[in-house]
Amino acid sequence: MLKKKFVLQKLKQLLFHIMLWFGVLFFYSYFFGVGSKDYQNIITFSLFLMPITIATTYTSIYKLIPEYLIKKRYWRFTLYSIYTLIISSYLITVSIFFSLIFLTSFEYEEMYPVSRNLLYVITGVYLVTIIVSAFKLLKLNLENTSKTSKLEKKILETQLKLKEQELNHLKMQIHPHFLFNTLNTMYGFALKKADETPEMILKLSNLLDYLLYQVDKPFVPLIDEIKHIEDYIELERLRFNNTLDVSFNRNTIPETVKIAPMLLIPFIENSFKHGIIKNGKLSIGINLEYTKDAIRFQIENSSSDKVISKNGIGLENIKKRLDMLYKYNHTLAINNNKDLFTVDLNLKTI
Repeated sequence: MLKKKFVLQKLKQLLFHIMLWFGVLFFYSYFFGVGSKDYQNIITFSLFLMPITIATTYTSIYKLIPEYLIKKRYWRFTLYSIYTLIISSYLITVSIFFSLIFLTSFEYEEMYPVSRNLLYVITGVYLVTIIVSAFKLLKLNLENTSKTSKLEKKILETQLKLKEQELNHLKMQIHPHFLFNTLNTMYGFALKKADETPEMILKLSNLLDYLLYQVDKPFVPLIDEIKHIEDYIELERLRFNNTLDVSFNRNTIPETVKIAPMLLIPFIENSFKHGIIKNGKLSIGINLEYTKDAIRFQIENSSSDKVISKNGIGLENIKKRLDMLYKYNHTLAINNNKDLFTVDLNLKTI
């Protein structure tokens, strides 16, 4: 099948070249026949020039252009072009000389007006060579552009696949980390046989549904993320009981606003996990505000200057995901001072 395709391609090329040179012969007959009606001798004179025209043209399009000009070997291209010009000019002169013998038996006055002028003859030959070379150069440039475009596309596809694999890896890190902390809380309730255990299981079920089925999507509605933030906060309320003081403030958010899944919950989880209980309370304040094309998320929790903050897998994971998904569309500030640990995240919606 491939051999047949190759043969057909070569036959098409051969047919194209034959048609091309017949076209050149027709051009020569018209160009050199100005002022003469002896068409037979004009065609014969044109045939004398065809071999040198073909040789010069093929030298240009198969040697000079692809091996020197395209590869930017300009010095050699110039040098060999000069050689080609000198040799072809000499051969054109020889062709005119022999045509003079064959057609007019050295009767110079009987030659056609155009063919008497060496400059006109050379111009006609090089005009063909230049036009064909220009098309060859255009074709090579288009082929190189196409190859470059395909290569760039492959590189981009490879980068996207690597990026997708890295994102999936980061998500896989979130799953066991988040699940372990939540199940740990549930285990404590089960040991106490608390009445809140069924409610806790229901909320955990909702979170797991989000974690297992929604997190694989590139983006989810922000209101879905908020809903699961609220479920997570309620789970923590049950665990901390009266030792938790948490507030979650947000403005009205359109359903069309989207965000990368599990992007905000790890910040909240980090506050519950590393926050310090002071005066019998763990204080956490969460603020989520949406303005036109932008989301601002702020969270703060009670801390201590004696505690060295360790971001852990959760926050490091989120930083990497932010760099990949919102590279130039986010700012993140994390501060841990004497009494307060704060996070300030600004996102431009995608």
